[in-house]
Amino acid sequence: VPYRVEKPWGYELIWALTDRYVGKVLHVNAGHSLSCQYHNRKDETLHVLSGELILRIGTAEKLDERAFRAGESVRIRPGVVHQIEAITDTDVLEASTPEIDDLVRLSDRYGRS
Repeated sequence: VPYRVEKPWGYELIWALTDRYVGKVLHVNAGHSLSCQYHNRKDETLHVLSGELILRIGTAEKLDERAFRAGESVRIRPGVVHQIEAITDTDVLEASTPEIDDLVRLSDRYGRS
């Protein structure tokens, strides 16, 4: 720690990893998005450090969408469907519980399952 994980939408910089919490910076390139996803156990809070994105959040049946800008934060509890799409190059600080592999993808523009 720290270490960088390349992603098709940008990269994750994992700067803290313990048995109790994880700290990451998600760098999302303009025009790219993370999977539409949820977590079974992982509880996370996102804080936009710089840039602007679209936050989609809700259920598999209905996602609300809103602009999400530098200085704003949101908590995403287990089971909540969410997706972020960068309008500009965006850096997001993520603090979460340590279940980094707890990911259920509902859709993904990069063909990941």
